Amino acid sequence: MVSGHTHDHAEANRTRLAIAFGITATVLVAEVVGAWWTGSLALLVDATHMLTDTAGLGLALVAASLVLRPPTSRRTWGFRRAEVLAAAAQATLLLAVGVYALIEGVRRLMDPPDVPATGLLVFGVIGLLANLVAMAVLAGGRSASLNLRAAFLEVVNDALGSAAVIVSAVVIAATGWTRADAVAALVIAALILPRTLMLLRESTSVLLESTPRGLDLDDVRAHLLAVPHVRAVHDLHASQIASGLPVLTAHVVIDDDCFRDGHAAEMLGQLQRCVAEHFPVSVAHSTFQLEPVGHRPHEGHVHP
Repeated sequence: MVSGHTHDHAEANRTRLAIAFGITATVLVAEVVGAWWTGSLALLVDATHMLTDTAGLGLALVAASLVLRPPTSRRTWGFRRAEVLAAAAQATLLLAVGVYALIEGVRRLMDPPDVPATGLLVFGVIGLLANLVAMAVLAGGRSASLNLRAAFLEVVNDALGSAAVIVSAVVIAATGWTRADAVAALVIAALILPRTLMLLRESTSVLLESTPRGLDLDDVRAHLLAVPHVRAVHDLHASQIASGLPVLTAHVVIDDDCFRDGHAAEMLGQLQRCVAEHFPVSVAHSTFQLEPVGHRPHEGHVHP
């Protein structure tokens, strides 16, 4: 069950997301109206980006609510991984927007339409102010989970996009160079894509149950083998259920005498402390299967 300090953090994160969702949805409506009125690609791209952000924040809000549900016999980790699924979905949406902005921006560089600078400036300022407020709301929880980080990243990208819209409006008003609108759209795409790919890679890594970043299993194996009476370590696996929840399992072969003199129970505690205290990534949830020397032939497939 999610309880105590963790539950309070989860509730706070959900509140942050709800506020940011409300702000973003409001700005989305304003930017859609502005893009239709001005015919601006930069504003249209930013509005499309805002649409994906609103959907992404909605997913993040749903995920933050699901995380609060307690584990069951069917879902033993509850819905903790919902945050990772939401982050991956947000990254996919952002990637689609970035690619669209690149393609359409190049097209409009070659054939720029007329764009009213005043309307572009007004809606750009509205978007920037709203995004700054949303950033302030989410800033305190952005390190709490992939879900919150994805949401914060989306709002930051929105703010940068709004800034690009404002700059393009000023350039068009001052020089009449309407290609500035397309350049702003390309800048927005350039800001979206690298961060999006990074987030997508990180969330996919969790979903593929890769070893958590910062945890070297060769180093872990060496530490476990250094514990007195440990003969061998096999079937060593580490993955991450959600942000801040790495897990590790291993089969550990120990001296037969440890089972006869009761020392095995003490060794279990030593092994758990080893993975919880000696590495940059603290693994508080570890499971060890202690085996006598002659047990290995009784197992089926043995992983290194």
